Amino acid sequence: MNISVVIPLLNEQESLKELHDWIAKVMQSNRFSYEILFIDDGSTDDSWQVISTLASKSNNVKGLRFSKNFGKSQALHAGFEKAQGDVVITMDADLQDNPDEIPELYNMIINNRFDLVSGWKKKRYDSVIAKNMPSKLFNWAARKTSGVKLNDFNCGLKAYKLEVVKNIDVNGEMHRYIPVLAKNAGFTNIGEKVVQHQARKYGETKFGMNRFINGFLDLITIWFISHFGKRPMHLFGALGVIMFIIGFAFSFYLGIDKLFLNPAGRLITQRPEFFLALSTMIIGTQFFVAGFLGEMILRSKDDKKRYLIKDETSNI
Repeated sequence: MNISVVIPLLNEQESLKELHDWIAKVMQSNRFSYEILFIDDGSTDDSWQVISTLASKSNNVKGLRFSKNFGKSQALHAGFEKAQGDVVITMDADLQDNPDEIPELYNMIINNRFDLVSGWKKKRYDSVIAKNMPSKLFNWAARKTSGVKLNDFNCGLKAYKLEVVKNIDVNGEMHRYIPVLAKNAGFTNIGEKVVQHQARKYGETKFGMNRFINGFLDLITIWFISHFGKRPMHLFGALGVIMFIIGFAFSFYLGIDKLFLNPAGRLITQRPEFFLALSTMIIGTQFFVAGFLGEMILRSKDDKKRYLIKDETSNI
């Protein structure tokens, strides 16, 4: 199979048939063998009924339905597990991503040997203040922190080698950072393509300003995981050592001062240096304990299912 199209969605009943017809037209005109995987992330409208109808009419359409809204990352994870195509395309269901971009994305993976190609919505039809400006700041921070030189981490239209999606773990809200996850997994040949962005035709956006706040917090998380996820003691142990050195230096100074320099001076417990020494040593101990706990959790954790599939089409 040439292409798997993975489409996570939430309450997009108006756009699904139009999106399916558009994708099918592109696939057939380019003679691709393909599958379309709709992942219903707990929709409360008739999205699942539309998906079921499409699947009953075409063997190329497959669907998964979550029991509730688990989030876009979990939906992508479920889609990646089921995908079978040599190239996996992800796109949003709101018709803002253009299926006509699929052939070129496919060629960049197959012929140009990219591991991953990310779309770049260079010209956007969103609010400048509410989305464009925060998005540019977010992308700048992501580039500086991750070292992945992309202009649009948030673009839902991406293409992957099948090998990539089978070897990365998309969880939490890390869908924004799939290129970083791929890089950390050793897939470093990452490209970018300018894609057409279209105004939303139906409904309203499911994401507010809080996604940028969450995005920055996730960016810190993924930086930590990529650097210290397999060795938390390296970070917390180093911080603990620094705190101990500071505390020991103050303690050594207080001891020398009391014993040799100023024996008749104030009691050690009445001096601020004593409390600085005590505090830094306690903090150092806490850092060491955090490091030990991190190592123990890392070694004892087991994989836990992060979502519950309520229903799926018969052909999946």
